Amino acid sequence: MDSAKLGNPAVVGLAGFGMTTMVLQFHNLGWCGIAPVIWLGLVFGGSAQLIAGLMEFKKGNNFGFCAFTAYGAFWIATCLMLIFGKGAVEGSLFNFSAHDLGLYLAVWGVFTLIMFIASTKHNVLLALIFLTLTLGFFGLAAKDFTGIAIIGKIAAYDLIVCALLAWYGMAAAVYAEAGIKLPVGARG
Repeated sequence: MDSAKLGNPAVVGLAGFGMTTMVLQFHNLGWCGIAPVIWLGLVFGGSAQLIAGLMEFKKGNNFGFCAFTAYGAFWIATCLMLIFGKGAVEGSLFNFSAHDLGLYLAVWGVFTLIMFIASTKHNVLLALIFLTLTLGFFGLAAKDFTGIAIIGKIAAYDLIVCALLAWYGMAAAVYAEAGIKLPVGARG
């Protein structure tokens, strides 16, 4: 067995997830354009998070493997939808409606709810990340289904909290190696 110490892939996964989620919410609130979201989503939130998930597989961490790989794929798929859909090519099969986007987000909400239940057996911080993410997905889906803008704004602020919690989780893992212990809540 390889005795070399491996880095914790969760630090990259949480960093990429947190940053990309935050910048998307900045876009959803009208604070920035879509270009930073697409670039971050393809590179940091997508590819780097996907790699982190595959590294979690090597560590034997099924939860991290599933979460980081799935959400990395989510970011890549979402960015490709934004690049090629929504009228980018007239009459293209890649176009999507608000209802289509609502269904896409609702399905991710169900997936995230499943992950939330599992996260409650890890620590309070992880459970809070997945709770706010679940609420955010369902909130954004509800906004797309109803067209009620305030629902989207509430979901955006919820997801900014989610992103900050993910960064806190990243900081807790990075700081732990330096002997600085940040509280994350007891295991379930």
